[in-house]
Amino acid sequence: MKILSTDLHILTLHNRLPFRYGIATMTAVPHLFVRVLLEVDGQERWGIAADSLAPKWFTKNPDSSFRDEIDDMLAVIRAACDYAQNAGEQPTVFDLWQRVYQQQKAWAAATPHPPLLWGLGPALVERALIDAFCKATGQPFAEALSANRLGIRLDAIHPELAGLAPADLLPEKPLERVSVRHTIGLIDPLTDDEIAPADRQTDGLPHSLAANIDTYGLTHFKLKIGGDVAADRARLARIARLLDERGIDYRFTLDGNEQYRSVADFRSLWEGLTADPALASFLQRLIFVEQPLHRDVALSEDTAAALLAWDERPPLIIDESDATLDSAPIALSSGYVGTSHKNCKGVFKGIANACLIRHRQKNDPNQTYILSCEDLSNVGPVALLQDLAVVASLGISHAERNGHHYFAGLSHLPAEQQAAVLSAHSDLYRQHTTADGRSFPSLAIEEGSISVASVVAAPFGLNPPFDPTIFPEASEWSFASLGLEG
Repeated sequence: MKILSTDLHILTLHNRLPFRYGIATMTAVPHLFVRVLLEVDGQERWGIAADSLAPKWFTKNPDSSFRDEIDDMLAVIRAACDYAQNAGEQPTVFDLWQRVYQQQKAWAAATPHPPLLWGLGPALVERALIDAFCKATGQPFAEALSANRLGIRLDAIHPELAGLAPADLLPEKPLERVSVRHTIGLIDPLTDDEIAPADRQTDGLPHSLAANIDTYGLTHFKLKIGGDVAADRARLARIARLLDERGIDYRFTLDGNEQYRSVADFRSLWEGLTADPALASFLQRLIFVEQPLHRDVALSEDTAAALLAWDERPPLIIDESDATLDSAPIALSSGYVGTSHKNCKGVFKGIANACLIRHRQKNDPNQTYILSCEDLSNVGPVALLQDLAVVASLGISHAERNGHHYFAGLSHLPAEQQAAVLSAHSDLYRQHTTADGRSFPSLAIEEGSISVASVVAAPFGLNPPFDPTIFPEASEWSFASLGLEG
């Protein structure tokens, strides 16, 4: 197989609600589509991947402008596409990805781009490659993974998995439903009466935390914390009261968004929370704390020593620090219990990390190990569905989902494409009509979960053909379309 050509197209997305995470507040974002034309045994198939180019996540640099960040993201993606087109013939999808990844890594060494950023390029090419291969061979992703037709060599990523294949460690069948872990951003209203009249939505979709619970029957939540001990304690106490008043059996995670520069700083917050009687029963429902420490220190020797010396630490996982192929095992040896999967960090890396964690769990059943799934505001019809296809195949039972909350369903697509996605994925989407008569598909969340049956039956997430060439080529896209300064 070999990649014959690639192209990039961008759709500008505007949030229905502003999303505050860490040091950024997102109100609009470019949504990028990457296509590759793959030749497999003489057959040619287009494969597609997509991601939003989110501000302040891949670099977390407070001094850079969003315009410059987008330029950097497009630069690493274009570089990966160039390496893909020049990779020549390779025997498997895994071999082709590995060649692109290694060439991109060597190229990035002479640039200021950190691994989390330069890795975005191979990750997008990888997904488009998987999509094209599954289409060409007529098999769903889960089947290709289970039979290892993708050619994955686990020990090429984690040497301790030598002699093992994905099917030895992953579930026999993909999940059919996944629980939605609802994000509560730092500026999200908890109840409707906190919403200013000027900010009230007219699209008929829920806005406040309370409205989302009542509408979707949510049971899993992801709570953002901001690094201010007093403010975080007060907000968590309010959230705890709201959830308890609704009488639901809920679980939650905390997202530190790299707000802490030392274990001591985070420990101060944690001990302040655990000392608060109002939060005692609430904290019993905690699943894990995600990436509380800044990526500059999260995997350092000093951090490892401090975490391993803290016997009463909560279960911690990395997210932004999962930037290289060896990040997960380093984290596990440093006092963390696991890592997160995001397609933007790499599907093959996520598969290998899932296998590593299952392997460790088998060998040490009394120890806690966690592979979570987090979300960069993924939206359909490509990014979200491919993400869910991987989540289901890895057996991750609940996943952070926030794209449907901060964006209005599939309203960003032309009507014909909306109808095609709804027809093919009527279990995942349902038609939503607003008070003023507008209509678009929105995510069908029932009793806190979504059906992914049609997603896992598709080649790689999305079933109907989707043509992103109706959107501007990346070279012709304008930053001004975001309506932002700088």
